[in-house]
Order: sequence, then structure tokens, then C-alpha cells
Amino acid sequence: MDEFDQLQRFTGYLRIAHHIPGRIRLKLEGDLDSARLAAIGDAKRFGRALDSISGVHSVKLNILARSCTIEYDTSTIPSAAWPDLLGGVRSSAAETLLDILVTKHRELLGA
Repeated sequence: MDEFDQLQRFTGYLRIAHHIPGRIRLKLEGDLDSARLAAIGDAKRFGRALDSISGVHSVKLNILARSCTIEYDTSTIPSAAWPDLLGGVRSSAAETLLDILVTKHRELLGA
């Protein structure tokens, strides 16, 4: 399973609640069974990683509302990257965001 597929497994629980270029709000979907509770832990790690990557200005997690608001630089992360990546579309925009996320993930792991 490549990095895109692994991220797709996590993002399968997410939907875009609101999106304008430079700002997106994601919502964690569904009931909170054990798999989704694990996804909340993943979301916290995902948020911390996002907050420190190039092109992201801020990340605000609201665990009670099961949402995450991300402010980002559209010159680094194309606006189409978010819906494409979350929708499973392997576009150049999604690949740009995936490359940024994978690079940060590897950096955090010390690889």
C-alpha cells in the first residue's frame, strides 16, 4: 500500500465542510465507533504535522465539533489539492499536497 492509499484510508472519514482558496474546514464523519475514535487520534497527529509544513499558516482542531480548519498558502498548495486528495483523485494538485505530507511524515519519523 503506497502513501496515497494509506492517507486515503484516514481521509475516508473526512469531508469538506467549507472551502475557499486559502482556508478549508474538514469534518470527521459518522458515529464514534472504535475505528473513528482511532481516527481522532490520527487527526490530532495529522493536525500537528500539518501545522508545521510549508504552505500551511495555521491549523485549528475542534475535537468536540470533530472539525479542523486549515489556513494555507495557495501558491504552495493548490486549492484543488484538498478536494482531489480527499476524493481519491490522483491529480497533480493532489500529488503536490501528498508530496508535502509524505515529506513531513518521513521527517517526523526520522527517515
